[in-house]
Amino acid sequence: MLTGSDPSPPSAEALAALLEWYRDAGVDLAIDEFAIDRFAAPPPAAPVAAPSPVETPIHRAAPPALAPTAPGAVPANPAAEVEAARVAAASAETLDALREALARFEGCSLRLTARSLVFAGGNPTARIMLVGEAPGREEDLQGVPFVGRSGQLLDRMLAAIGLARQDVYIANVVPWRPPGNRTPTPEETAICRPFIRRQIELVDPDVLICLGGAAAKELLDTREGILRLRGQWLAYDTGKRQIRAMATLHPAYLLRQPLQKRLVWRDLLALKAALSQEPH
Repeated sequence: MLTGSDPSPPSAEALAALLEWYRDAGVDLAIDEFAIDRFAAPPPAAPVAAPSPVETPIHRAAPPALAPTAPGAVPANPAAEVEAARVAAASAETLDALREALARFEGCSLRLTARSLVFAGGNPTARIMLVGEAPGREEDLQGVPFVGRSGQLLDRMLAAIGLARQDVYIANVVPWRPPGNRTPTPEETAICRPFIRRQIELVDPDVLICLGGAAAKELLDTREGILRLRGQWLAYDTGKRQIRAMATLHPAYLLRQPLQKRLVWRDLLALKAALSQEPH
């Protein structure tokens, strides 16, 4: 019979289990006791009395530079950030140069909260390029796309048609993990768009596979829902040539809806057939 709360502190095992539960739920940032509205305008500065004519003039320091845009906030000039991204991406002549350009780029606020730049994985000379939306926790920790539970399922999906990770090239539309695995904002996606399009151009694959509706809408210029769009062959202009492109369900969605794997199996068979038809 309970007579009150247990005064003994929780065990180390119980605390570890609680932390693991929070991690699996996507909670990896501490919060304050009281909510903070980071989008609210700063309070007005207190008025400063003008100096009297007899006072000696004081040389005041120049105002500090503006702080970087807070993660998730709309940039002060998003068009300028997009243009800066376009110029930086276009200047990269190789994948290594593009990675370096992204590492130097300061226009996307997601880089302030992410641990790693998750640029790409797999084989850059592969005939197939897979593109997802954004990295998750494990990807951010390792700096490689699709290495968590979704990535393990993706590996099994590829193995079902005789492919391995070294047979494909994998990237994301957004190369930095959004805090708490939230969805990237339209502004964040727009700023990163020139980099992923340049990445596809430099890889120049025979086939482009968009993993999930977000990547499909970004790269295939469509508003069609993923369940209606998946499995259809479309054209994608790499900047060098027209290639075949298809959208399929994201592995993370399949982890939540395992019955939908039957649809992806059809898409994988269509991919396998297309590879046999495409010239090497």
